Amino acid sequence: MSPTLRGRLTWAGFGLLSTLTGTAAGHLVASLDDVDTSPVLAVGSSVIDLTPTPVKEWAIAQFGTADKPILIGSVMAGVLLLAAVAGLVARRRLVLGAAIEAVLVAVAGTAVMTRPGAELLDVVPTVATGVVGVGSLLLLARLATPGHEARTDDAAHPMLAAEGAPDAPAEARAPGASRRGVLIATGVLALAATVMASAGQLIRSIRARPEDVTLPAPTDPAGAFPEGLEGQVDGITPLRIANEDFYRVDTRLDTPVVDLESWTLTIDGDVEREVVLTFDDLLEMDLIERDITLTCVSNSVGGEFVGGARWLGVRLTDILDLAGVGPDADQIFSTDFDGMTISTPLDLATDGRDSMIAIGMNGEALPRANGFPARMIVPGLYGFISATKWITRITLTTYAEKEAYWTERDWATDAPIKISTRIDTISALDQLDAGEVLVGGVAWAQQRGGVATVQVQIDGGAWEDAEMGPDVGNDYWRQWFYRWDARPGSHTVAARAISGDGETQTAVRAVPFPEGSSGIQSLQVTVS
Repeated sequence: MSPTLRGRLTWAGFGLLSTLTGTAAGHLVASLDDVDTSPVLAVGSSVIDLTPTPVKEWAIAQFGTADKPILIGSVMAGVLLLAAVAGLVARRRLVLGAAIEAVLVAVAGTAVMTRPGAELLDVVPTVATGVVGVGSLLLLARLATPGHEARTDDAAHPMLAAEGAPDAPAEARAPGASRRGVLIATGVLALAATVMASAGQLIRSIRARPEDVTLPAPTDPAGAFPEGLEGQVDGITPLRIANEDFYRVDTRLDTPVVDLESWTLTIDGDVEREVVLTFDDLLEMDLIERDITLTCVSNSVGGEFVGGARWLGVRLTDILDLAGVGPDADQIFSTDFDGMTISTPLDLATDGRDSMIAIGMNGEALPRANGFPARMIVPGLYGFISATKWITRITLTTYAEKEAYWTERDWATDAPIKISTRIDTISALDQLDAGEVLVGGVAWAQQRGGVATVQVQIDGGAWEDAEMGPDVGNDYWRQWFYRWDARPGSHTVAARAISGDGETQTAVRAVPFPEGSSGIQSLQVTVS
């Protein structure tokens, strides 16, 4: 490797290492209070907010639940690319290279301070990032040019020699001690970055652990849960989804850590009196237990963003009654701990369905990824207008007065979940053996009497009734399967549901935006 190329790679490495060290320091400081003030997460969240809706929908459709790791990776890749450029610039003009890193820090600081509810102290992790990052770059540069007050001309020493300066004077060349100093400093900074990043993650994991919460028994239990078809039909979705497997779609880049001791839920706005509840207050109220299927509006036909679970919580109407809803409100404007807002039609949330502020899921405290310590659930409405996770405030207001996050982006304000059916046991383009094939899956028709029947169609022929799994209730999905005598050849398999109130799933195709997808899943398979 030529001295010129070696020098460039070395200084690019200085830029990368100093930036990573600064970022790790910022993440560690953020983990001590509010991890959302971590510079990388703040920038990533801003990118999400600025991304056009069609691009978001494309990302969810293409990458599913991997969209957030891909976004974080993309943000980090962009930051590190600019960090490498800063290192290369610092090779010739140290002040200018340090200024580029400072600009990166300023961008992160702006992202932090433009978060809803941001406070001045939220910028502390960004300041830590800047001080450690720029300081690390200056340290490495100084060690690389000993005795020359961090000279950045190309003849600083052989390791960093530039084109056009191969014959640098001997006194300008770095002695062995300097080379060792650079290597030692590089190792120390790399170790420090690793330790700080790991410590930040460890601190997050041990704060406010859901597994330390003991939930009381429900005042109004759901009763025995039936046995599903998963033991009989290979590949069918379980009747109840385990907490660790439950889908997650939200605007968050990380898994939030909310301090249970300081958490409160405030009910304000158009109310007779403002009410502030602690988690212990919720535990002392009457708790209901219900089996409810949640569905994300981003779910495409046949998609994975739907799941059934048993939820424990306080009736939403009981909480609203504590405050006394005023005469003008038509919207529940809910806010999470980080300022994310969701609007819910008041009339639908309080029409007798089992709307709740949930604190438990499948017999345990809510997992962090699913809203710990509390979230809102309104059966029959897509999550973007009903399922506020990490909720901290309920404001009674009007749609004319306040617009929530998704409302501002032109999504629907009244979006009941559409009847839908998913095929689980076979996939598009499968190669199947001739003979009996069990075509099965799940269907949902929340707040429409549940699912009464699922029908299967082969090659555009007659719709034939499938065999149905247990009926858990009005707000829960239902398993089904159909025994198909598959003959050799290419075939099209489709399935549709009929709700308990007699409505047949529509074949009209619609994309998720602005009020949920519709259509019938149809798969092409080959039988041999």
